[in-house]
This record gives sequence, structure tokens and C-alpha cells, in this order.
Amino acid sequence: MDGVAPTPGTSPVVVATGLVKSFGPIRAVDGIDLALAAGRIYGLLGPNGSGKTTLIRLLIGLTRASGGEARILGTPMPSRTALGRIGYMPQSESIYPELSVGENLAFFATLQGAQSADALDRVLDLVELAERRNTPATHLSGGMRRRLSLACTLVHEPPVLFLDEPTVGVDPALRVQFWAHFRRLAAAGTTILVASHVMDEADRCDELLFVRSGKVIAQGTGASLRAQAGTTDLESAFLRFSGLDDEGRPIDGAKGPT
Repeated sequence: MDGVAPTPGTSPVVVATGLVKSFGPIRAVDGIDLALAAGRIYGLLGPNGSGKTTLIRLLIGLTRASGGEARILGTPMPSRTALGRIGYMPQSESIYPELSVGENLAFFATLQGAQSADALDRVLDLVELAERRNTPATHLSGGMRRRLSLACTLVHEPPVLFLDEPTVGVDPALRVQFWAHFRRLAAAGTTILVASHVMDEADRCDELLFVRSGKVIAQGTGASLRAQAGTTDLESAFLRFSGLDDEGRPIDGAKGPT
């Protein structure tokens, strides 16, 4: 299957060529090709265990590939230099519980070279934690800690963002605000890859990649994938591409659309 193509007339910002990651006999990522353009939101969708997180870790250089290559902004990964231009929000919390909200944010801002106090204020307002600036992170609810993790990811205003299930534990109203901000970032030229297994967020993305068993099994806009699968919703489309019926059972002889 061909990789996701960048927008015509632009150079790809995130590139993977034949990317493979094996854990013993298991190929968590199995020969994935990507070419992601600036100013686009890409949705990386698939069930738990499909290889989404491993793929992101390969792209940003936190895991060494068993084969193939990843490049970000033209730089082969892993690269310490390139990390300063990347924002990564993992599934697990990336904050220090003994530090306050403001101290956590200032620490990560300093690590990434962001010195502007205005940048800290803006991102605290975005995640609605300005009034909690002096609260130790250990005293925050799970949803608030998730919001702080996102703030730490965004504070240095990177041109490339990798978000691994960023809205887990976030209330619906704030989730809408997050996605509105992601859209503003993309409009300003940021490349965003959002991993999720929640299909109802998929239509907020410009392009989608359906991943299963370490492979990209389908790609395109939400509308094009629904049309190819002959379904009205993306969850059913994903099942069709996986060769499954609406109850998740294998369809005899089905290979899914190509």
C-alpha cells in the first residue's frame, strides 16, 4: 500500500520508509511508509495493540527501528537536534507530581528553549489551569493531569506534534476546545499526528490512517474511506477494511477494499 502523500506543492515534514519494529517474532510495525505534509491533521486510528504507539515512538526516535528509516523535517531519527522542534504527548503522564502546575510547565519550557512568560500563560489558559498554577500536580484529578501534560507538550510551540490519545479523561466541552486549538495550529502550518482508537474524533482530521497488526490497512479522508467501504460511519468502515462484520466477526473471503 502506498504511503500517505503530502499536499501537492509541499515537501513532506514527517517521512517513514519501510519502517519496521520487531519484538522477537512479533512485528509491531510492519513495513509502514508515510509522507505527512505541513499544516495537516492526520488521524492514526486502530484498536489497542495495533502498533500506533510504537509507530509514533519510532518516528520521533524514542525507539530504534528494526528496519527502514524515519525522518522529521529532513533529519534522520533519532536526533537530539530535531527533538527541540517536536512536541510529543504520550499516553502515560509526562509530569512530575511533586512540582506545581506552573513549575512543571516552566521546567518543560526551559528544556525546549521556550523562555516567554506569555507562552506559559497562553497554554495555561488553553487547558484551563491558570487558577491551578501553584497546585502540586499530585493534587490534580486525572483529567487535569492530562490537561497539564498537553500544556507541557505545546508550550514551546513546535512545528510537529505527536499526540497519543490526547483527550482521554478530558470532559466533552474542553475536548472541543482542544480540537479547535489543534485546527488553529494546523492552519498556522503545524503538522499533527493524533493517535486514537475513538472513531468519533476521526472526522476532525484532514486525513486518516487505519492501522491493524502493524500495517496501514486503509488511508484517506473520512468521506473517502466511508465511500470505499460502503458504510455511513468510520467504525464500520474500519471493520470492513479489517475483513470483519459489524459484530467484529471475520467475513468469509473478505479482504476489504483496497
